[in-house]
Amino acid sequence: MERHGDDDDPMQTINNHDKVSGKTFLVHNLSGSLLPELEEQGAMRRNDYYIPVSGEEKAADFGNTKDGGDSKYNKYDSIPLNSLKSDEAASGPKQGPTFQDGQRRVDYVLTYHVQKPQSVRRKTSRFADYRILRSLRRSLSMMRSGDTPPSKEDPEIAAHKHRLDYHEDDKRFCQTEFEDNLREMGLELEKDEGNKIPGIGFLKIHAPWNVLCREAEFMKLKMPTKKVYEVKQGSDVVERINLFIHKVTAPLHPKVEPNRPQNVKHLSHPFSREKQHLFDLSDRESFFNSKTRASIVYEVLKRTRCTKAKYTMGITSLLGNGVYTAAYPLHDGDVDDMGAEANDRKILYEEWASYSVFYKYQPIGLIRKYFGEKIGLYFAWLGVYTQMLIPAAIVGVIVFLYGCATVDNDIPSMEICDPRNNITMCPLCDRACSYWKLKTACGTARASHLFDNPATVFFSIFMALWAAMFMEHWKRRQMRLNYIWDLTGFEEEEDHHRAEYEIQVMQKTLKKQDMSPKDKKGKLTCTDRAPAYMMGLFIMLLMVGVTFAVVFGVILYRISIRAALHMSSNPTARSNIRATVKGTAAVINLVIIIVMDEVYGAVARWLTLLEVPKTDKSFEERLIIKTFVLKFANAFSPIVYLAFFRGRMVGRPGDYVYVIGSYRMEECAHAGCLMELCIQLCITMLGKQLIQNNLFEIGIPKIKKLIRRRKSDMDSQQQQDYNMTLQRHEKDHFLGPFVGLSPEYMEMIIQFGMVTLFVASFPLAPLFALLNNIIEIRLDAKKFVTEVRRPIAARAKDIGIWYNLLRGLSKVAVIVNAFVISFTSDFIPRLVYQYMYSPDGSMHGFVNHTLSYFNVSDFQTGTAPLQPMHLGYEVQICRYKDYRETPWSNTPYDLSKEFWAILACRLAFVIVFQNVVMLMSDFVDWLIPDIPKDISLQIHKEKILMVELFMKEEEGKKLLRDNHTNQSPFQPRSRPASHTPSNC
Repeated sequence: MERHGDDDDPMQTINNHDKVSGKTFLVHNLSGSLLPELEEQGAMRRNDYYIPVSGEEKAADFGNTKDGGDSKYNKYDSIPLNSLKSDEAASGPKQGPTFQDGQRRVDYVLTYHVQKPQSVRRKTSRFADYRILRSLRRSLSMMRSGDTPPSKEDPEIAAHKHRLDYHEDDKRFCQTEFEDNLREMGLELEKDEGNKIPGIGFLKIHAPWNVLCREAEFMKLKMPTKKVYEVKQGSDVVERINLFIHKVTAPLHPKVEPNRPQNVKHLSHPFSREKQHLFDLSDRESFFNSKTRASIVYEVLKRTRCTKAKYTMGITSLLGNGVYTAAYPLHDGDVDDMGAEANDRKILYEEWASYSVFYKYQPIGLIRKYFGEKIGLYFAWLGVYTQMLIPAAIVGVIVFLYGCATVDNDIPSMEICDPRNNITMCPLCDRACSYWKLKTACGTARASHLFDNPATVFFSIFMALWAAMFMEHWKRRQMRLNYIWDLTGFEEEEDHHRAEYEIQVMQKTLKKQDMSPKDKKGKLTCTDRAPAYMMGLFIMLLMVGVTFAVVFGVILYRISIRAALHMSSNPTARSNIRATVKGTAAVINLVIIIVMDEVYGAVARWLTLLEVPKTDKSFEERLIIKTFVLKFANAFSPIVYLAFFRGRMVGRPGDYVYVIGSYRMEECAHAGCLMELCIQLCITMLGKQLIQNNLFEIGIPKIKKLIRRRKSDMDSQQQQDYNMTLQRHEKDHFLGPFVGLSPEYMEMIIQFGMVTLFVASFPLAPLFALLNNIIEIRLDAKKFVTEVRRPIAARAKDIGIWYNLLRGLSKVAVIVNAFVISFTSDFIPRLVYQYMYSPDGSMHGFVNHTLSYFNVSDFQTGTAPLQPMHLGYEVQICRYKDYRETPWSNTPYDLSKEFWAILACRLAFVIVFQNVVMLMSDFVDWLIPDIPKDISLQIHKEKILMVELFMKEEEGKKLLRDNHTNQSPFQPRSRPASHTPSNC
């Protein structure tokens, strides 16, 4: 790169000769327009800014130039002169991700705003000084002559507009310098400011071979060598079993490409320009695939800076400041073009993103090849999680069917439903509610047995072990993928500063420059962010408080609606009070959860931005933690209340606990709160999956597309014809930006919590999760392939902080399920009655054992039923569910000894269950090694083969030196055939 003038020269640098291709480039000015003659540079002022103009305007403005009227190069910048012939210029741009020469592929694209038409920008920018000076001169002359100047434009406003115009010029200036630096780094650029997408300009970037080699060596990319070795997957018996399984499951494997032998693998080594002979470079076009090329270009973009501005800014800062509006690699091709040749994107669309192949395995290798390791690991984890849900769903269905099969033999529910049972129950609310018969709770009691039976305890233990097995299985699968993808020696890449962090530093520095030394000492630096942390913690606590307030509001809703329905004269409404209140309250909770999820996501991002994290990794981890805490509290607060608090703080007849005014705390049904907990879990889980995860992801993009189509003046056929004329980089511009994997992971983490935390009350949760994930995989696949821009391929060895969240949830699930079985269900009271209080060792009499007596004369003033004769007779004694002394005992209404015995058994069960299950989980963790034995052997084998390969290379070099030494000095030395000059 040859530079003319000093560093402050606004004229852009001139690339007289490209070292790689040997092609001459046109000279271009600050804004990117082309200057027809090098000789004109000396006649131009250094401080002027030049804007792209068309060929006709060049002829008018630069009439003294030789090629001013040539308009063939007015759209594209930095095009090699010897690559544009007259026929190519006349035929227009070619379709496909290549430069105008049709040879160099587009590896990356940057987009920027073209603010105004060229003629308007030229006049505004070039003659801005002249207009202001002329206006000032006219004002001074009028003031001297005593005339009043016309009030067309205030000089201060004109000066302000001039500063804004210079602000846009600064953007173009930094953009031009940044592009010059990219050329100095060896990248080849081409601009496209066509009229198909008004106001948008495209900068296409191509990485030549020498840049790819250099950056691959810097990034320590492992590339396959020529050395191939055999991979053994264990003993001969294991290999035969694996081969048999592969043949049996052949219809489930996607048809992505001709499969190479599964027992053959290339030996990989970090790429080195000095050791090119180790790698197979026969086909340079395919040696670095499109994913790798885009990653290399992105690394160059992150390192390249705009330093002529007041502050150093990289590509992230340039995007944050609006110098560029988007940056993305290109997709391989179209997915809906039947005549197009097969490419990775089209294969993924047909064999992965289609709902018709829901039963097939995912092509994880091709996903990693196209999107990178980070996205490949997400879909691999999602696939393992979905596969592991199959046995959990089967066992859950068996538990549910067991409850259905034994419901008619359940003695407690039979006693409740017995019409001969004449137990009178106390009112469920004050004044409005009256006495009722226990047999009216028959339906609730029978339904509760479906989820509250002895098999529930077994299922809780099974799911705790399932969670441990899932974590171990994923660790082994992850290690196998690391070996296959050559990530075993991968180290975390250096994390670059975020654009917002650099902008914040710039703003702080600007403020400090305007302060006196005394003021500077009292100001916080950009790294002192303690107030932001404290404010973030306070706001998060406030948001959690809002969640609890919402739960409290739903409690008031249930209490007030129940009282209103009891007072209703409609017999139908009064007969379905409990079902109506349960269903509507669960739906309200679902709506609030969905709405607050969006609010909490925005709040978490805002709080993270306030902290100004230094790197992208730090920003992502902090955002994940905040979002998880808020969304977890939002989703599980109603469930936690139903499981552990409802019915615990009610009090007793004659001494109830009141919430607000005359509203007393709600009670559980006679069969317990487990049924209501099951209803809440079912509606929340299904609603979130169907509405929030699936309907929103499918419906919102379609609605946006429909709105764009309505706003467009073209009909469907015209829109289709218009899309056919667009190039690849223009089509990808209309796709949505890639927002990261955090939303996808968050959906699955919350679902994992639903499946494991309260599975004792809802054994069908794994089945619903399995059905959802089968759709979710294909839905996410279609979104990644067709609806969003191709993301930057990021390397990663694991799923990061998400694994820690999963492991924490699996540990908490053991404790939660222990408390659900012990305190929410009737499992422990039934065991205590059967083995301690039953006269014959059976469950006969259990219902009567759980009911206490109350004398209606002990009601507080104003709380007795308004219709005491509702049942047709006067009630003296009513029953309520609790373990308390009788009214005629020496300590009436005190807690009985049965209550304390059952409480002791509940606590003992929690301790035993928790320790036994965790001990079993830890035993599973210890029993299953994290690294499969065959993988550890292959890694060791690779190291030995690599040492042998380099030893042979050194022996060859030594033998070559010996031959040169022993060669006669009178004989001419010939160049060895194996020694070839480096091409990088």
